[in-house]
Amino acid sequence: MKAESRKRNLCLAVTAGVVIAIVLIIVILAFTVFKPRRPVDTIDSITIQEMHVGLNVAQLVVDLNITLGIEASINNPNHVGFKYSDSNALLNYRGQLVGEAPIPAGEIKAGETEFIKVSLTIMANRLLSNSQFFKDYISGSLPLSTWITTSGKVSILGFINVHVVSTSSCDFAINVSTKTIGQKECRYKTEL
Repeated sequence: MKAESRKRNLCLAVTAGVVIAIVLIIVILAFTVFKPRRPVDTIDSITIQEMHVGLNVAQLVVDLNITLGIEASINNPNHVGFKYSDSNALLNYRGQLVGEAPIPAGEIKAGETEFIKVSLTIMANRLLSNSQFFKDYISGSLPLSTWITTSGKVSILGFINVHVVSTSSCDFAINVSTKTIGQKECRYKTEL
């Protein structure tokens, strides 16, 4: 009986040792190789797809149609996939929302980059209601800012979920006479 008891105790000790070793390996991998890294949103380019601005001073009528094309990318540097939920690309004029376009949910595989193309049409009524618009139009430059926020999660080893929010924003100006985008200044931020 003592021999059986010893064998059983030895078997339990070996099993416990193996389980502890596996848990340690998983913890070490989770905090080194599979450590969550910050996905990065980047606004790669902003272009004018369509632009028509006309002023009829005699009739006090403004005809305005501006559509911007925004190309962005989301880079996932993690060793696991990044799932993000529905989002929006937003366009502001002097702190006022003047355009919005949806970005559908998706998933980016480990180490890959996803490219997103969005068309933002300026809501003319909101732009024209701003008292600064005519002054900016006459000066030849319309200051705008755009931003994209992607919210999602990185799942490590199938049971550790890390919530990630990545934001990119750019300030730029439309040159009215040449119908071009002036120099843009962009900022990027990611929170785990």
